[in-house]
Amino acid sequence: DLLRLKKDAKWMTRDDWARSWRPWLRGTGVGFPLGVIPAGGSEIPTFISYAMERRLSKHKEEFGEGAIEGVAGPEAANNANAAGTLVPLLTLGIPTSATAAVILVAFQQYGIQPGPQLLDTQSALVWGLIASLLIANVILLALNLPLVGLWVKILEIPKPYLFAGIMTFALLGTYAVNASTFDVAVLLAIGAIGYLMRRFGFPITPMIVGAILGPLAEVQLRRALDIAGGDVATLVSTPFTIVVYLTLAVALVAGVLLRRRAQQGILPAAEAEIESGARQP
Repeated sequence: DLLRLKKDAKWMTRDDWARSWRPWLRGTGVGFPLGVIPAGGSEIPTFISYAMERRLSKHKEEFGEGAIEGVAGPEAANNANAAGTLVPLLTLGIPTSATAAVILVAFQQYGIQPGPQLLDTQSALVWGLIASLLIANVILLALNLPLVGLWVKILEIPKPYLFAGIMTFALLGTYAVNASTFDVAVLLAIGAIGYLMRRFGFPITPMIVGAILGPLAEVQLRRALDIAGGDVATLVSTPFTIVVYLTLAVALVAGVLLRRRAQQGILPAAEAEIESGARQP
């Protein structure tokens, strides 16, 4: 549908704005809570939002043909979900997405430890990060409105050429860090593993998060055991630790159950609605 956009339809009309603001709010309400929950995922809120908008829309026949509600709601849910991942990252130090994992690595390089005390020790950083989300959206709006025609043209690039260009820049960037061919070999090996995982249906984000958090968790565990004189019971002997463990367990179980329920019920229904909308003349 994007490739069939008319040249004179790059700007939202007054009717588009009137039909979009409610899906924006609903998409935000769906995406942000699911971003806060670990294992909530980013694809679930977009499907839920799409299905919701199709049920509520007065223009169901337009879905699959470029209905503005089918774009505004899921995009708002996706963006709100990305912002919601910052909540467990900043408050608990838990990255729930690949982007959050990259931010955590940047924090570690500057000696910043996310957690409950971050707002007290690095309040300027936290509020600056929150403000940057607002500023970034304004800048993206200012850039994307006049450049939407260019972005649509990018979709016309054949995927082999597009992937080749991305791979070239990835290889150059990896080699430029340490001027090491070993780093390039590691990049290619990780890329092959990622391709096989995606090919056979395994999620990639948990592996990235585990690779980043694993060494950090091991260091902190050894430090805690050294302080406690090797007594493992110290890790579960205080009310605070029990509350933290219970909170994490509830969040993880809730995320898994929500994902499973969505995959068994909401996602197939949403996919069926997407397909039925695409088949409508």
